Amino acid sequence: MKWLKVEQTPQLQGSVKIPGSKNSSLALLAAACLADDTVILKGIPNISDYRVICEIVKEMGVEIERDTDDAVHINSNKIFHTTIDPKKSSSFRTAYYFIGALLSKFGKVSLGYPGGDNFVSRPIDQHIKALEKMGAKFTFHEDYYEVEAEELTGATIYFDTITSGATINSMLAAARAKGTTILMNAARDPEVVDTAMLLNKMGANISGAGTDTIKITGVSQLNGCTHTVIPDRLIAGAFLISAGMTGGTVTVQDIVPEHLRTFISKLQEIGLEFMVEGNTITSYSTGKIRATRVRTGMYPGFPTDVQQPLTALLTQADGKSIISEKVYPNRFNHVQQLIRMGADIKVRSGVAFIKGKTHLKSSVVHASDIRAGICLILAGLAAEGQTAITGVQHIERGYENVVEAFQSLGARITLQDSNLSHNDIEKVGGVYHSL
Repeated sequence: MKWLKVEQTPQLQGSVKIPGSKNSSLALLAAACLADDTVILKGIPNISDYRVICEIVKEMGVEIERDTDDAVHINSNKIFHTTIDPKKSSSFRTAYYFIGALLSKFGKVSLGYPGGDNFVSRPIDQHIKALEKMGAKFTFHEDYYEVEAEELTGATIYFDTITSGATINSMLAAARAKGTTILMNAARDPEVVDTAMLLNKMGANISGAGTDTIKITGVSQLNGCTHTVIPDRLIAGAFLISAGMTGGTVTVQDIVPEHLRTFISKLQEIGLEFMVEGNTITSYSTGKIRATRVRTGMYPGFPTDVQQPLTALLTQADGKSIISEKVYPNRFNHVQQLIRMGADIKVRSGVAFIKGKTHLKSSVVHASDIRAGICLILAGLAAEGQTAITGVQHIERGYENVVEAFQSLGARITLQDSNLSHNDIEKVGGVYHSL
């Protein structure tokens, strides 16, 4: 069993290079299957979700390989079926992008229900609504569902709620559909823009990405191209928080500062200072963390994916902080684990009330999802003694070389590959049950 040993570490110092965006990469890998020639994607992180996608597409007949320069080459000309293993497609959330990527070319796609980080439920109703308006038919079974369409045609689609996943999936489906599709109340995330940029390089006709109205005029053919994925703003955000957590100075490199404008503004309000130069951002601790109120929202609002790491920081703030989780109201699995470490947090109806200046102590805790894992690493860096974090497989779904990255900043963190012994548990002062 893999687990992380994290020891209290004062003042992280140094810089880290930010990898390509996980959320964008998963969409781009599916989008490449729309092309009639080889697509080369640079900057795709070699995380476990990527490796599952490789297994899925290879089973369909896609040729995919990572070259010596770490570029991923995808050629989908030899796809011979579009039935995706339900177990594999249910191991991560965004397998549904293969509907948009494969339906117009092959007429039928079968896959499992969305999985990955489960915040009780991540409905796909807006995906269904959009694709049905374009001519798709859904058939639901116990462990999988099928989507069929003799022909996809353009439609005007108004999303009832802003959703990045459904916006991207609809763009993929519309790229080779007959006629023009208008997406209204569309998500504005950088990952949506990145997907549209790749599709346009392939020969698609998409305008308006990055606004709430996107227009896609379908084309009959898409070509190969080379594209570099945007940097992961969410990983960058977690490292910027780490400076405040340990009282240090951390620089993130290879980032687009504009993608983090709202996030940086909130951290400045809390007490961190920043210097932005080109594609680097440096976060400075002032030695004082102020309590705040946070309300998560879709881009350009405060990102839900850094809510959990921020919660760890706010346990050390002066006063009481309030986090309202408006994107995934049940995204508080990390709270019980922080409480194990001594945090004073209460959650009611999608709102967390965090009492600051609590003394964090060592314990055995479990990462239930990707961002919760980073939250617990940050908490472990500030906690007295040693913290043991299980559920490493969830962290590996989204972060490549996370241990090495934190070590490069001076963090006392190591990956263990053994069963947690009673001696290990006693050393961290934890109780190992119900993890």
